[in-house]
Amino acid sequence: MSGIVVVGAGQAGLALAAKLRAEGYHGPLKLLGEEAWPPYQRPPLSKKFLLGELARERLYLRSRDFYGEHDIDLRLGARVEAIDRRAKKVRFGDEVLAYDRLVLTTGACPRRLPATIGGDLGNVFTLRGIDDVDAMAPLFVPGARLLVVGGGYIGLEAAAVAARAGLKVTLIESGPRILGRVAAEETAGYFRTLHRENDVDLREGTGLRRLLGDNTVEAAELADGTTVSVDLVIVGIGVTPATTLAETAGLPVENGIATDAFGQTADPSIFAAGDCASFPYAGGRLRLESVQNAIEHAECVAKNLLGAENPYRPEPWFWSDQYEVKLQIAGLNTGYDRVVARKGEREGSASHWYFAGRRFIAIDAMNDPRAYMTARRLLAAGASPDPDHLAAADLKTLAAA
Repeated sequence: MSGIVVVGAGQAGLALAAKLRAEGYHGPLKLLGEEAWPPYQRPPLSKKFLLGELARERLYLRSRDFYGEHDIDLRLGARVEAIDRRAKKVRFGDEVLAYDRLVLTTGACPRRLPATIGGDLGNVFTLRGIDDVDAMAPLFVPGARLLVVGGGYIGLEAAAVAARAGLKVTLIESGPRILGRVAAEETAGYFRTLHRENDVDLREGTGLRRLLGDNTVEAAELADGTTVSVDLVIVGIGVTPATTLAETAGLPVENGIATDAFGQTADPSIFAAGDCASFPYAGGRLRLESVQNAIEHAECVAKNLLGAENPYRPEPWFWSDQYEVKLQIAGLNTGYDRVVARKGEREGSASHWYFAGRRFIAIDAMNDPRAYMTARRLLAAGASPDPDHLAAADLKTLAAA
């Protein structure tokens, strides 16, 4: 018996392996990760770990003993290079492993700046793994000049941490505004003000023309013709699903490795879960990038590997920490045409409620956990508050209704 092989030792890969054991699977189970580190949390990388406030071992999702105790064969530094679907084998380095069933939890890869505009210069970083943070941490000192490229959540979180650490931060966003693809102008305005109050030089509608320097970045020439002196650059322009392995093996890819509602790909012996996978949703296909989805999708697929036949029905939620503000998001705002703003109970707290017509679909809550939890209950019940009266409505009344 070859058992189950899981390719990708991140949050989804570990969640799937652990759930298999918890559900009573006793066969061979191998977890292959290309990094040198055991599965770890990624959200703290750009926050406490970068600031030196969190020890490396505290990033790890499980103790090193966990894998032996649960008979999970964890292989690190194992970059899988090919899948032989006919022979049901995977190859990494000089080693070949057979599988009965294969699960791809390969995650996502950060987009990088092209070398033609200086993306290959020294001190130009992405924020995806422990090695990235280890490389940039010595440069993260008060007074250092940082350029953040990209005004999404990754870029804004990096800017917030750097500003707190005393760096001189410039953030550029080539689109008309920050958070242009993921949030309403109301939420963008909240965070625009927050960052400028913390001395971030935030420039919207400003792209990058090129980075300048001999071997190490020294300056950035912006699309508006200005030049900014920099000591380091963090690139936060999004991620792409890690699908190369699946594509090379001939598996269909549609904004991620295409699976059915049970996590199965076009090959009955191969499944996928987490950031790398797309699945049927609301008449189309959906791929989510979040810790919550990585865990819940992987655990659903684990049960289906054991015969459960449970379709994955996500209830999406996300979060972002910037300065002293916790942003909590529930639902998906795709297709919204109206936003209702509510003031929270505490100074500076607020929530933005998204509607498609009169149907409530999502919320952004800034330091407003009561509004967030009320919204989650409404979304789970498929209930919609009246948008015309929401701004002044009592949360207790909404929750009760």
